[in-house]
Amino acid sequence: MDEVFKALADPVRRELLDRLRARNGQSLGELGEGLGIARQSVTKHLAVLEAAGLVVSEKRGRQRIHLLNAAPIDDIADRWIGRFHRPRARALGDLKHALEAPPMTDVDTTTKTDFVYVTYIRTTAEELFRAITEPEFTQRYWGAELHSDWEVGSPIRWVEGGSTIEGQEVLAVDPPRLLSYSWHLPEVLHQEHTGWTDEQLAAGQEEPRSKVTFTIDEADGDTVKLTVVHDGFAPGSIMLDAISGGWPSILASLKSLLETGEPLPV
Repeated sequence: MDEVFKALADPVRRELLDRLRARNGQSLGELGEGLGIARQSVTKHLAVLEAAGLVVSEKRGRQRIHLLNAAPIDDIADRWIGRFHRPRARALGDLKHALEAPPMTDVDTTTKTDFVYVTYIRTTAEELFRAITEPEFTQRYWGAELHSDWEVGSPIRWVEGGSTIEGQEVLAVDPPRLLSYSWHLPEVLHQEHTGWTDEQLAAGQEEPRSKVTFTIDEADGDTVKLTVVHDGFAPGSIMLDAISGGWPSILASLKSLLETGEPLPV
Protein backbone atom coordinates (compact mmCIF):
# COMPACT_ATOMS: atom_id res chain seq x y z
CA MET A 1 0.00 0.00 0.00
CA ASP A 2 2.96 2.35 0.57
CA GLU A 3 3.84 2.03 -3.12
CA VAL A 4 0.31 3.10 -4.07
CA PHE A 5 0.50 6.28 -2.00
CA LYS A 6 3.97 7.03 -3.36
CA ALA A 7 2.70 6.63 -6.91
CA LEU A 8 -0.32 8.86 -6.29
CA ALA A 9 1.79 11.61 -4.71
CA ASP A 10 3.08 12.83 -8.08
CA PRO A 11 0.78 15.07 -10.19
CA VAL A 12 2.12 13.69 -13.48
CA ARG A 13 1.28 10.15 -12.41
CA ARG A 14 -2.19 11.26 -11.32
CA GLU A 15 -2.64 12.85 -14.74
CA LEU A 16 -1.63 9.57 -16.42
CA LEU A 17 -4.22 7.71 -14.35
CA ASP A 18 -6.86 10.31 -15.24
CA ARG A 19 -6.07 9.81 -18.90
CA LEU A 20 -6.45 6.06 -18.58
CA ARG A 21 -9.69 6.47 -16.68
CA ALA A 22 -11.05 8.62 -19.51
CA ARG A 23 -9.82 6.18 -22.17
CA ASN A 24 -8.34 2.91 -21.05
CA GLY A 25 -5.79 1.07 -23.18
CA GLN A 26 -3.36 3.71 -24.47
CA SER A 27 0.17 3.44 -25.79
CA LEU A 28 3.17 5.27 -24.32
CA GLY A 29 3.02 7.85 -27.09
CA GLU A 30 -0.68 8.54 -26.57
CA LEU A 31 -0.28 8.92 -22.82
CA GLY A 32 2.67 11.30 -23.17
CA GLU A 33 1.02 13.56 -25.73
CA GLY A 34 0.77 17.12 -24.44
CA LEU A 35 2.39 16.39 -21.05
CA GLY A 36 5.43 18.51 -21.87
CA ILE A 37 7.95 15.97 -20.57
CA ALA A 38 10.35 13.60 -22.31
CA ARG A 39 9.21 10.16 -23.43
CA GLN A 40 11.79 8.60 -21.09
CA SER A 41 10.20 10.45 -18.14
CA VAL A 42 6.76 9.15 -19.07
CA THR A 43 8.22 5.63 -19.16
CA LYS A 44 9.64 6.07 -15.65
CA HIS A 45 6.32 7.36 -14.31
CA LEU A 46 4.49 4.41 -15.84
CA ALA A 47 7.02 2.03 -14.29
CA VAL A 48 6.20 3.46 -10.84
CA LEU A 49 2.48 3.07 -11.51
CA GLU A 50 2.98 -0.53 -12.66
CA ALA A 51 5.09 -1.34 -9.58
CA ALA A 52 2.21 -0.08 -7.43
CA GLY A 53 -0.26 -2.19 -9.40
CA LEU A 54 -2.23 0.85 -10.54
CA VAL A 55 -1.42 0.21 -14.20
CA VAL A 56 -0.90 -3.02 -16.10
CA SER A 57 0.46 -3.32 -19.63
CA GLU A 58 0.16 -5.89 -22.37
CA LYS A 59 1.44 -6.40 -25.89
CA ARG A 60 -1.08 -5.80 -28.66
CA GLY A 61 0.56 -6.28 -32.01
CA ARG A 62 3.65 -4.08 -32.10
CA GLN A 63 2.47 -1.75 -29.34
CA ARG A 64 2.46 -2.03 -25.57
CA ILE A 65 -0.89 -0.90 -24.24
CA HIS A 66 -1.38 0.46 -20.73
CA LEU A 67 -4.53 -0.24 -18.71
CA LEU A 68 -5.85 1.18 -15.47
CA ASN A 69 -6.19 -1.37 -12.65
CA ALA A 70 -8.88 -0.57 -10.08
CA ALA A 71 -7.80 -3.12 -7.47
CA PRO A 72 -5.31 -1.10 -5.33
CA ILE A 73 -7.66 1.88 -5.00
CA ASP A 74 -10.48 -0.52 -4.15
CA ASP A 75 -8.30 -2.07 -1.42
CA ILE A 76 -7.71 1.38 0.09
CA ALA A 77 -11.43 2.11 0.07
CA ASP A 78 -12.15 -1.25 1.74
CA ARG A 79 -9.58 -0.55 4.44
CA TRP A 80 -10.75 2.91 5.50
CA ILE A 81 -14.30 3.26 4.24
CA GLY A 82 -15.70 -0.22 4.59
CA ARG A 83 -17.75 -2.17 2.12
CA PHE A 84 -21.19 -1.22 3.40
CA HIS A 85 -20.46 2.51 3.70
CA ARG A 86 -19.02 2.88 0.20
CA PRO A 87 -22.32 3.50 -1.62
CA ARG A 88 -22.97 6.46 0.69
CA ALA A 89 -19.44 7.80 0.22
CA ARG A 90 -19.73 7.39 -3.55
CA ALA A 91 -23.06 9.23 -3.59
CA LEU A 92 -21.59 12.14 -1.62
CA GLY A 93 -18.56 12.21 -3.93
CA ASP A 94 -20.82 12.31 -6.98
CA LEU A 95 -22.80 15.18 -5.47
CA LYS A 96 -19.62 17.13 -4.66
CA HIS A 97 -18.35 16.58 -8.21
CA ALA A 98 -21.66 17.71 -9.71
CA LEU A 99 -21.72 20.90 -7.63
CA GLU A 100 -18.09 21.85 -8.20
CA ALA A 101 -17.48 20.74 -11.78
CA PRO A 102 -17.61 23.36 -14.55
CA PRO A 103 -20.49 23.10 -17.04
CA MET A 104 -19.93 20.44 -19.69
CA THR A 105 -19.67 21.65 -23.27
CA ASP A 106 -18.18 19.52 -26.02
CA VAL A 107 -16.02 17.30 -23.78
CA ASP A 108 -16.63 13.61 -24.43
CA THR A 109 -16.70 11.66 -21.16
CA THR A 110 -18.12 8.45 -22.63
CA THR A 111 -15.11 6.99 -24.42
CA LYS A 112 -14.20 4.32 -21.88
CA THR A 113 -14.76 0.86 -23.38
CA ASP A 114 -13.11 -1.65 -21.02
CA PHE A 115 -12.45 -2.58 -17.40
CA VAL A 116 -9.29 -4.14 -15.92
CA TYR A 117 -8.75 -5.59 -12.44
CA VAL A 118 -5.63 -7.34 -11.11
CA THR A 119 -5.54 -9.08 -7.74
CA TYR A 120 -3.31 -11.59 -5.95
CA ILE A 121 -4.88 -14.57 -4.21
CA ARG A 122 -3.27 -17.08 -1.87
CA THR A 123 -4.33 -20.27 -3.66
CA THR A 124 -3.31 -22.46 -6.59
CA ALA A 125 -4.04 -21.85 -10.27
CA GLU A 126 -6.07 -25.06 -10.37
CA GLU A 127 -8.23 -24.10 -7.41
CA LEU A 128 -8.80 -20.59 -8.79
CA PHE A 129 -9.84 -22.00 -12.16
CA ARG A 130 -12.32 -24.28 -10.39
CA ALA A 131 -13.68 -21.26 -8.51
CA ILE A 132 -14.51 -19.38 -11.72
CA THR A 133 -15.99 -22.37 -13.55
CA GLU A 134 -17.83 -24.59 -11.04
CA PRO A 135 -21.39 -23.50 -10.15
CA GLU A 136 -21.01 -24.62 -6.53
CA PHE A 137 -18.16 -22.12 -6.22
CA THR A 138 -19.68 -19.24 -8.18
CA GLN A 139 -22.93 -19.45 -6.21
CA ARG A 140 -21.07 -18.85 -2.94
CA TYR A 141 -19.16 -15.68 -3.82
CA TRP A 142 -21.18 -14.41 -6.81
CA GLY A 143 -24.74 -15.35 -6.00
CA ALA A 144 -25.13 -16.94 -9.44
CA GLU A 145 -24.44 -20.40 -10.85
CA LEU A 146 -22.55 -20.63 -14.16
CA HIS A 147 -23.15 -23.94 -15.93
CA SER A 148 -21.06 -25.03 -18.95
CA ASP A 149 -18.74 -27.79 -20.11
CA TRP A 150 -16.22 -24.95 -20.71
CA GLU A 151 -15.26 -26.02 -24.21
CA VAL A 152 -14.74 -23.36 -26.90
CA GLY A 153 -18.06 -22.61 -28.56
CA SER A 154 -20.14 -24.09 -25.74
CA PRO A 155 -23.03 -22.13 -24.21
CA ILE A 156 -23.04 -20.86 -20.62
CA ARG A 157 -26.23 -21.00 -18.57
CA TRP A 158 -26.39 -18.33 -15.85
CA VAL A 159 -28.82 -19.17 -13.01
CA GLU A 160 -29.57 -16.49 -10.43
CA GLY A 161 -32.50 -15.95 -8.10
CA GLY A 162 -34.65 -18.52 -9.85
CA SER A 163 -34.04 -16.92 -13.26
CA THR A 164 -31.91 -18.22 -16.11
CA ILE A 165 -29.88 -16.12 -18.55
CA GLU A 166 -28.90 -17.67 -21.87
CA GLY A 167 -26.73 -16.44 -24.74
CA GLN A 168 -23.22 -16.43 -23.28
CA GLU A 169 -20.56 -18.50 -25.05
CA VAL A 170 -17.08 -19.80 -24.24
CA LEU A 171 -14.59 -18.00 -26.50
CA ALA A 172 -11.21 -19.33 -25.31
CA VAL A 173 -10.06 -21.75 -22.63
CA ASP A 174 -6.70 -23.11 -21.49
CA PRO A 175 -7.09 -24.63 -18.00
CA PRO A 176 -5.95 -23.49 -15.52
CA ARG A 177 -4.43 -20.36 -17.10
CA LEU A 178 -7.05 -18.75 -19.32
CA LEU A 179 -10.80 -18.45 -19.68
CA SER A 180 -12.73 -16.04 -21.90
CA TYR A 181 -16.44 -15.87 -22.61
CA SER A 182 -19.05 -13.50 -24.01
CA TRP A 183 -21.18 -11.60 -21.53
CA HIS A 184 -24.94 -11.34 -21.22
CA LEU A 185 -26.85 -8.21 -22.22
CA PRO A 186 -28.57 -6.03 -19.57
CA GLU A 187 -31.34 -8.06 -17.92
CA VAL A 188 -34.53 -7.17 -16.03
CA LEU A 189 -33.17 -9.47 -13.30
CA HIS A 190 -30.48 -6.88 -12.45
CA GLN A 191 -32.57 -3.74 -12.92
CA GLU A 192 -33.38 -3.20 -9.25
CA HIS A 193 -29.74 -3.59 -8.22
CA THR A 194 -28.32 -1.34 -10.94
CA GLY A 195 -31.04 1.31 -10.91
CA TRP A 196 -31.54 1.14 -14.68
CA THR A 197 -34.68 2.81 -15.97
CA ASP A 198 -36.84 0.95 -18.47
CA GLU A 199 -35.43 3.22 -21.19
CA GLN A 200 -31.83 2.49 -20.18
CA LEU A 201 -32.55 -1.23 -20.06
CA ALA A 202 -34.06 -1.16 -23.55
CA ALA A 203 -31.11 0.82 -24.92
CA GLY A 204 -28.63 -1.48 -23.17
CA GLN A 205 -30.18 -4.54 -24.78
CA GLU A 206 -29.25 -3.04 -28.15
CA GLU A 207 -25.55 -2.81 -27.17
CA PRO A 208 -23.01 -5.27 -28.61
CA ARG A 209 -22.09 -8.20 -26.40
CA SER A 210 -18.95 -7.67 -24.36
CA LYS A 211 -16.49 -10.34 -23.24
CA VAL A 212 -14.62 -11.12 -20.03
CA THR A 213 -11.19 -12.75 -19.91
CA PHE A 214 -9.57 -14.30 -16.83
CA THR A 215 -5.80 -14.81 -16.95
CA ILE A 216 -4.14 -16.74 -14.12
CA ASP A 217 -0.37 -16.51 -13.59
CA GLU A 218 1.96 -17.84 -10.93
CA ALA A 219 3.19 -15.18 -8.49
CA ASP A 220 5.46 -15.39 -5.45
CA GLY A 221 5.26 -18.36 -3.11
CA ASP A 222 1.75 -19.76 -2.70
CA THR A 223 0.09 -16.83 -4.49
CA VAL A 224 -1.40 -16.53 -7.98
CA LYS A 225 -2.08 -13.39 -9.99
CA LEU A 226 -5.57 -13.02 -11.43
CA THR A 227 -6.11 -10.48 -14.22
CA VAL A 228 -9.69 -9.78 -15.28
CA VAL A 229 -10.21 -7.81 -18.50
CA HIS A 230 -13.81 -7.04 -19.44
CA ASP A 231 -13.94 -5.28 -22.80
CA GLY A 232 -15.82 -4.90 -26.07
CA PHE A 233 -18.27 -2.31 -24.74
CA ALA A 234 -19.69 0.54 -26.78
CA PRO A 235 -18.75 4.02 -25.46
CA GLY A 236 -21.25 5.08 -22.81
CA SER A 237 -22.36 1.49 -22.15
CA ILE A 238 -24.66 1.04 -19.16
CA MET A 239 -23.34 -2.49 -18.74
CA LEU A 240 -19.77 -1.20 -18.43
CA ASP A 241 -20.89 1.18 -15.70
CA ALA A 242 -22.58 -1.71 -13.87
CA ILE A 243 -19.71 -4.20 -14.07
CA SER A 244 -17.17 -1.52 -13.04
CA GLY A 245 -18.92 -1.40 -9.68
CA GLY A 246 -19.74 -5.11 -9.55
CA TRP A 247 -16.44 -6.82 -10.38
CA PRO A 248 -14.46 -5.38 -7.41
CA SER A 249 -17.03 -6.75 -4.94
CA ILE A 250 -17.26 -10.12 -6.68
CA LEU A 251 -13.50 -10.56 -6.87
CA ALA A 252 -13.00 -9.46 -3.26
CA SER A 253 -15.54 -12.11 -2.23
CA LEU A 254 -13.78 -14.70 -4.40
CA LYS A 255 -10.45 -13.87 -2.74
CA SER A 256 -12.00 -14.12 0.71
CA LEU A 257 -13.57 -17.51 -0.09
CA LEU A 258 -10.32 -19.02 -1.36
CA GLU A 259 -8.16 -17.60 1.43
CA THR A 260 -10.46 -17.95 4.44
CA GLY A 261 -13.14 -20.43 3.39
CA GLU A 262 -15.86 -17.79 3.69
CA PRO A 263 -17.04 -15.36 1.00
CA LEU A 264 -18.04 -11.78 1.72
CA PRO A 265 -21.80 -11.14 1.95
CA VAL A 266 -23.33 -11.33 -1.55
